Amino acid sequence: MAALPYLNGYPPPLLASAQALLDQGHAQAYLARRYPHAHDVRNDGALVEYVGALKARYMRTAPPLAKVAFDGRLQQLHQALGTHTAVSRVQGRQLKGKREIRIARVFIEAPEAFLRMIVIHELAHLRERDHDKAFYALCQHMDADYHQLEFDTRLWLTAREQPGA
Repeated sequence: MAALPYLNGYPPPLLASAQALLDQGHAQAYLARRYPHAHDVRNDGALVEYVGALKARYMRTAPPLAKVAFDGRLQQLHQALGTHTAVSRVQGRQLKGKREIRIARVFIEAPEAFLRMIVIHELAHLRERDHDKAFYALCQHMDADYHQLEFDTRLWLTAREQPGA
């Protein structure tokens, strides 16, 4: 079985199914049928609005975001699809916090469901730092199909990197 870097950690039967789709060259078509809707989030301004709408709907009491942006270097530098950073600074007697979300630029081309999945993932980090049970429960609260979306996003990323994709 070939290396599937985005799919590490999934059970062998699921990996075998994914590998069969990739070997036959059907992964892209399968995902296009399953997720036919594109999004119109093409720049940082539109991403700010998109993230803001999801945050307002599911996480009204979470701290505000100082910056939301697409990042073209993210995937290559950090092996990450999105990042959430929190910077704390002391200003006089007050502790000021600044939070940022950066999304890999590859998601400009992704189906809307995949962009939503990565945004939900990063928003969940506003409340839960670690990828634990509470984190994934929060992700599922924001989207009941979160786990399927995460797997399909990883399959999409793997298929994009296949020769001839």
